[in-house]
Amino acid sequence: MSQRCILVAVSDARRRAQAQDSLDELAGLVEASGGLVVGRVLQVRPNGSGLGRGKAAEVLTMAEELRADLVVTDWELRPAEARTLSEWVERPVLDRTEVILDIFATTARSREGRLQVEMAQLQYRLPRLAGGTAHLSRTGGGIGTRGPGETRLETDRRRIRARMAALRAELDELDRMRSHRRARRTRGLVPVVALVGYTNVGKSTLFQTLTHRTAPVGDRPFVTLDAAVRRIFVPGFGPALLCDTVGLVRNLPHHLVEAFKSTLDEVRDADLLLLVSNAASSRRDEEAAAVEEVLRQLGADELPTLPVENQWDRLDAEREPRGIPVSALTGANLEALVEAMAAKLSALRPVQEMTVSWEEQEALSWIHAEGQVLDERPTADGTGLFVRFRAPETVLARVGRLVAERGRHPASGGGESGL
Repeated sequence: MSQRCILVAVSDARRRAQAQDSLDELAGLVEASGGLVVGRVLQVRPNGSGLGRGKAAEVLTMAEELRADLVVTDWELRPAEARTLSEWVERPVLDRTEVILDIFATTARSREGRLQVEMAQLQYRLPRLAGGTAHLSRTGGGIGTRGPGETRLETDRRRIRARMAALRAELDELDRMRSHRRARRTRGLVPVVALVGYTNVGKSTLFQTLTHRTAPVGDRPFVTLDAAVRRIFVPGFGPALLCDTVGLVRNLPHHLVEAFKSTLDEVRDADLLLLVSNAASSRRDEEAAAVEEVLRQLGADELPTLPVENQWDRLDAEREPRGIPVSALTGANLEALVEAMAAKLSALRPVQEMTVSWEEQEALSWIHAEGQVLDERPTADGTGLFVRFRAPETVLARVGRLVAERGRHPASGGGESGL
């Protein structure tokens, strides 16, 4: 049976509309976690923080009338604040972060995902342990008067810290393995395209449609926690790697970003970001701002981007698109998206032309190993090979160094030179 929940938010007068939108989002999160929203309370205060004692009494009355089991706040509660508010409303009180963590726990599938969720949960719970031992005896003032309450608290903290250290070691090892894979991809020709956007905008459905592979999808937030990477062929360009990433939300707690850092690093290390949004959402601007903020935290705000408006088929009114309008569900206008991807990727991997002498086998080996050879044929005078290829900047720099050692200079994109 679903737990009956009352949602609570606090805002100043200027941000009242944004607070209502945030409450709508919190309701979706609670429902995705299996709860039933039976009431909402929004308190407008000059400083926009904390629930007043009088409003807490109103929440208590509402909870009794609606037979609510839980109160959920739209802001992250401090440990003391959570205990006080729980006493005021005479019910357990959760905050937005706890709801997100609960959803994460049900959607994590890979080992890394489960470890990241557990780490985030322990990081959140550690400073809140003291409230769980209020019913036990406290420390006395002299030798031999130490009560079981503090002993239990210290034991719990020690166990959590030990578990966090073990989790961190496992995650560091997995992160090293992931970093090696990313480094190999970065050195090679095949670029990485990452799907980025607010949660529940259809990124996984778009990933499934573009890769022709089955991926976890659903009309609920955070269906994807584990980054999935698949090789695709982009007509007009060539092969690329498409990466589906965890969905983002506004006010994503810092420790959640830290716990999922290795997964979110797939975004930071991508060559191109597809910024996917929900064309039918009434909160497009707020969602876009939240995505931009998380990208800034990750240091990925300067990467090349391609805006994509998904779920265009659900749009009621006519308006100008703010990106490439597509429908991942019906496949509408995906050709235009692929063409735009090809144009962006081609600009990142320009075509090079050069003549390589037979003596320059090392440079030729690098071109073949790390680049995509489009054309290769002996020169008319038989002194070497004419090579037309596409390669990333790292390969061009390496070939340039090899050439410079012999006092020669390779051509820039589209040109031709002898080696």
